[in-house]
Amino acid sequence: MTAGATLPPVTRRRGLVGHIVPALVAIVGREVSKFLRQPGRLVSSVVRPALWLIVFASGFQNVFGVSIIPPYETYVEYKVYLTPGLIGMVLLFNGMLSSLAMVYDREMGMMRLLLTAPLSRGVLLFGKLLAGAFLSLLQALVFLIVALLIGVDITIANMLLALPVIGLAALMLAALGLVLSVHVKQLENFAGTMNFVIFPMFFISSALYPLWKLQESGATWIWQIARFSPFTYAVESIRFALVGQFNGPAVLVTALVGAALFGIALYGYDPQRGLMKRGGPPGGGGA
Repeated sequence: MTAGATLPPVTRRRGLVGHIVPALVAIVGREVSKFLRQPGRLVSSVVRPALWLIVFASGFQNVFGVSIIPPYETYVEYKVYLTPGLIGMVLLFNGMLSSLAMVYDREMGMMRLLLTAPLSRGVLLFGKLLAGAFLSLLQALVFLIVALLIGVDITIANMLLALPVIGLAALMLAALGLVLSVHVKQLENFAGTMNFVIFPMFFISSALYPLWKLQESGATWIWQIARFSPFTYAVESIRFALVGQFNGPAVLVTALVGAALFGIALYGYDPQRGLMKRGGPPGGGGA
């Protein structure tokens, strides 16, 4: 082959994959190793929903367990109904914490170097997305084990079958975190943003109570918001999966919303088109 000859398309594609895969592995591996060096983060992510499961479920056991709703075919304990919602809480909180890490890395951490690497920003953001979703899935799995130990009626087979659905919900919420990291320019503003997103999304959903309860109480507009909340679809897909059923519409909505959010994040981080163009380069650097 002469010096000026170009590589065949297949060779170029193999070379591209050969660069992308190690980059993704490195980004995910860095986030996982950082997480494993912070055992308190895993403990706190499990203690919060476990406390809700023990205390909240006990206090409201006789309040919400008054009807049979899909996917349940008989009356269930409130802690059984609550568990999928608390899994959603784990995924939601970790998705927001991942966006906090993204803001920190963009200002003064590793992301400033990664954004100058000879890789597309889509690859870098996808690596961050995979890392956040993987950590969320890990925390959700640990919480499920704790729920089994507490006495929640979930079979191990259904728990394992639910992991892909939980992973999909984790991807959606991690993508939401990426979108937020585009808009949050300073760490000082992040706490308010988290509260503005986490609590309305969590409470205005089916995570804690059946949606018909909202309609029955006369809160029609809250019921309508909860019906169309992507978080409701994520929680319902997990709820069905934990009893061995597949909720196709909920899974489809979760996947589509996750893809749309990731697309918005890609646009936001594009220095030629997105918000990074107006806000300047990440970290306030020149050029």
